[in-house]
Amino acid sequence: FFFHSPEMLAKITTLALVGSAAAFTAPTMPLRSGASAMQMSAQGNAVKVAAAGAALLVAAPAFAADSAAGEKIFTANCAACHAGGKNSVVPDHTLEKAAIEKFLTGGFNEKAVATQVTNGKGAMPAFGGRLSDEDIANVAAFVIESSEEGW
Repeated sequence: FFFHSPEMLAKITTLALVGSAAAFTAPTMPLRSGASAMQMSAQGNAVKVAAAGAALLVAAPAFAADSAAGEKIFTANCAACHAGGKNSVVPDHTLEKAAIEKFLTGGFNEKAVATQVTNGKGAMPAFGGRLSDEDIANVAAFVIESSEEGW
């Protein structure tokens, strides 16, 4: 689950913060008789909203893969062997769509590319630990997009 825009992330963050604030804010007016149950219910709901918002922020990455950023990372880290979608080490294992579909464990998708970049395989070194998860996701997005476009 990725947030597809900064606006969506901002709305969810705001919701979580407002819920948190409401959960711990004391009423500013004296409560009438019978109103305390309603006030407690509202605070209980605010706690639930805050918890749900916080869970979303923690459980899901707050970025969508960025192909343009991935291109820069690819150029700096991958192009020595994979310039233009080629493979200078194992020539038939290119980054062309047909080759990815044939040779990449997991098939033609960003997750499979990210796994290969993270763990390496055969002659390809692992980049996990050298690149962040976000950088690897961006490279994967760039590779898939470029492959779809024919490099």
